[in-house]
This record gives sequence, C-alpha cells and structure tokens, in this order.
Amino acid sequence: MGKSKDRQLRAALDVLTDEEVASVLDFAQYLRNRRPVLPKSPLEIVDIPRPQDESVIAAIRRLTQTYPMLDRDTVFNEASGLMARHVMQGETSEDTIDQLEALFQSRYASLHAKTAPDITES
Repeated sequence: MGKSKDRQLRAALDVLTDEEVASVLDFAQYLRNRRPVLPKSPLEIVDIPRPQDESVIAAIRRLTQTYPMLDRDTVFNEASGLMARHVMQGETSEDTIDQLEALFQSRYASLHAKTAPDITES
C-alpha cells in the first residue's frame, strides 16, 4: 500500500471509536481469510482450518481449496456419494465431513505416493 493510502487509512481510523476500529480490523481479517492461499509447490496442502458448524457443501469447497492438486472430477464423483448419504439417509454433517476429509486425505496420499521420487538403497 502506498504512503497516500496509508495516510488515508490512518486518518479514517483516527476518527473512529475503539469499537469501530475493532470492526474494521475484523472485516480486514475476514477479507484476508476468505482469499485462497496458493500453495508454494504443486503438491503442497493449503492449510484451511475446519470451522465449527460447517455445512457439508462448505466442507467440500474448503477441501477442494485445501487439496488443489487433486483431480476434481474424480474426487467429486466419490464425494457426491457421501453427500447423497447425508441428504437421503440422514447421516450427520459431522460424520459426512469426517468421511470427506478422509477421502481427500486418502486421494492426496495416493497422488503423493505416485509422484514421490523412488528412493531405493543400492
């Protein structure tokens, strides 16, 4: 951010109450946290914490951002079965999300095993 923008922000913050400044900070953190974090390497997991009271749909979105290297079509095909059990058979959101996390972790482990260099001792 340039010096001009810094001065504008400082001037705006200076006239706000402590409660209003806290709200601005909360909003700024919200904006920062909703932006997807790009991994440093193609196989790096993006650490997005599991929120409390997360919906199954939100969990699928979070997990696809957490594991951007996975083939979405393959994972979504399997995830849709878990989603159907949740909706049609009344499986709890928490249990379904646990199973989704296990699915994504399993697919990641399989991909990682395929792409990891083969290290053998001579």
